[in-house]
Amino acid sequence: MLPRLNHPRASCYKERHHRSSCSIRVSDHQNLTRESSELVHISLSPFLLQSPELHCLKLLCNRMETVENIVIAGAGLAGLATALGLHRKGVRSLVLESSATLRASGFAFNTWTNAFRALDALGVGDKIREHHLRYERLVAFSATTGEAAAKVSLKMQGKSGPHEIRCVKRNFLLETLENELPEGTIRYSSKIVAIEEDGNVKVLHLADGSIIRAKVLIGCDGVNSVVAKWLGLPKPILSGRAATRGLAEYPSGHGFGPEILQFIGQGFRSGVLPCSDTSVYWNYTWYPSPSDGDAEESVAKMRSHVLAKLRAAKIPAEALDVIERSEMSDVVSSPLRFRSPLSLVRGIISRRGVCVAGDALHPMTPELGQGGCAALEDGVVLARCLGDAFVAGGGDDDAGHEEIDAALDKFAEARRWRSIQLITAAYVVGFVQQSNNAVIKFLREKFLSGVMAKVMVAMADYDCGKL
Repeated sequence: MLPRLNHPRASCYKERHHRSSCSIRVSDHQNLTRESSELVHISLSPFLLQSPELHCLKLLCNRMETVENIVIAGAGLAGLATALGLHRKGVRSLVLESSATLRASGFAFNTWTNAFRALDALGVGDKIREHHLRYERLVAFSATTGEAAAKVSLKMQGKSGPHEIRCVKRNFLLETLENELPEGTIRYSSKIVAIEEDGNVKVLHLADGSIIRAKVLIGCDGVNSVVAKWLGLPKPILSGRAATRGLAEYPSGHGFGPEILQFIGQGFRSGVLPCSDTSVYWNYTWYPSPSDGDAEESVAKMRSHVLAKLRAAKIPAEALDVIERSEMSDVVSSPLRFRSPLSLVRGIISRRGVCVAGDALHPMTPELGQGGCAALEDGVVLARCLGDAFVAGGGDDDAGHEEIDAALDKFAEARRWRSIQLITAAYVVGFVQQSNNAVIKFLREKFLSGVMAKVMVAMADYDCGKL
């Protein structure tokens, strides 16, 4: 409820007069729930009722308090997938996004077989397929010799059907998910700054001063998750590696085949991945050092740094052209972080109506290309567990706290070991691919590159199930 209005001249009436109340119907207000109007009741003394609308509106502006059953922090892949999954099951949620618009950092990402199974469960798989190339093979080249160290077919059969891998533009996927949600599901410029408990209800304080009382809080708020911190999960660890990336457009066609190209060795890992017939995504990860000089100062200097490293290795000219003509993010590079797998063995993923998903749960290094894919898996599993609890209770308002806690615990246990497996495998693959150790370099050139490529495919051979 909204706090009583403290007014120095109103207090004298408390003992002599009964309090009265006024009501304001607020429609289409960004600080209220989406589809229906809300009645906000504010208790006022008779003295203040001389101008009730004025005082009620002043309170609305200063401190809006609303009630929601399910609040999702973060409109990234995990947050939107969870919201869409719940919507498909007839359960409403509110997504709070701290930025003013959808954020599509990273340009694109490898969307593996497991991610497409999740997208199909959400009902948007075919919309993504229509705009992105399907890969037929992965070729890993030695940056030292320029020769192919491994070739892996991506048309092989997996446990639950044929493999399917595409490089999907992140903004296209986010917009597709958003367009499937009811209008008003996402509330932008809404950052959670504090979380309190009031019995079984979570009281969320937002940066704009508004307050939301939520029965369920789902943290999909990224690596620096406020919700993960509230649960007591430790901060992600710096891997010692950094990454930069870009997207190149070829209006007349790029000429690359339907394949993932990787260049590994000499302390870096780089990839060239066609998204469509006219766009190509690239990435580059390395161990930063003082010898990098002023590469971090601007996009131009970072591009020059990457090109210098690649030209010193045996990288084909067409791969260099992708980087030369590409658009790069204003964020020049990002340190790669991951959550310690040991912290998830006994760590609290869900507690009393609160849980985490996506990067808030399992930040990992990018070598497997599974960060975004795992976030989509999370969304389907979480929507299934939580949605079933609300549907069994009769709808939005009828799921009890015990049923909610059981549903979130079920999600946590289903995702705990999968998260540990992906984080560990990604770190090991990255270490082997970028190590300068003489023994590892020798083994990598001889057979480890093939083993690592097969590990990537194996990690994608997973089905999160239906809603």
